Amino acid sequence: MTSNQLPALDTLYPIKPEQIHSYQENGHILLREVASAEEVAAFRPVISGAAMAFNTEKRALADRSTYGKAFLQITNLWARDEAVKRFTLARRFAQIAADLMGVEGVRIYHDQALYKEAGGGFTPWHQDQHYWPLDTNNTVTMWMPLVDLQADMGIMQFASGSHKIGYLGDLPISDESETKISQYVQENGYSMTQATAMKAGDATFHSGWTLHSAPGNKSDTMREVMTVIYFADGVKVAAADNPNREQDLAHWLPGCQPGDEAASELNPLVYKRS
Repeated sequence: MTSNQLPALDTLYPIKPEQIHSYQENGHILLREVASAEEVAAFRPVISGAAMAFNTEKRALADRSTYGKAFLQITNLWARDEAVKRFTLARRFAQIAADLMGVEGVRIYHDQALYKEAGGGFTPWHQDQHYWPLDTNNTVTMWMPLVDLQADMGIMQFASGSHKIGYLGDLPISDESETKISQYVQENGYSMTQATAMKAGDATFHSGWTLHSAPGNKSDTMREVMTVIYFADGVKVAAADNPNREQDLAHWLPGCQPGDEAASELNPLVYKRS
């Protein structure tokens, strides 16, 4: 199927004021049927085909680190596959991101296919924005399964309200982040939120600062998830003050320096309210 034959994904998804309030208070929200079953059925083979074509992880699960066992991670598929581009740059998804954050427009940071293999390990507690040299709190990730998920397949869990603490420090996804952030969550009494099941096309949206993790995939089915990261239009590039932000600055904001507007060729404006 060519990209022009795929669904347009340009119709808007109505967001209620109470949903915006819930997202801004909790730092995350689950929205049902962000994409229809028919739309997901059209895009799933395209995304999975591209993910497997560009996947470079060939080691057995037993030979990988905790991070490596958590998922197969294939990034910026939109820039390498015209059909995936239609999904990642979809106006509907970007409109939801803008509405939840309460901003006029949003740009793409990057996309990621996150495929947790059957028997795959847990995803340690972390903050996404540890990796992103962006001078803003207005970042959000859409996390959409392409297959129906049951509780044993590794659905994400969130520490509600934890986005309000901001940056917790240099804690990339690792055994250390699992230990330290898990302890922090328990000591501070955060309420835990996790869906018991998600249909293909449902999606969670969470802030870049929201503490989150996922259990391992105990099923015999691949957990196929596509994610897109958004940030508010007009945001400046922040200092690359840890090694992961240095790498991200080079990879996802090419040609940009701290203080510049975050608007490289890899960060297209995908929605503007006006």
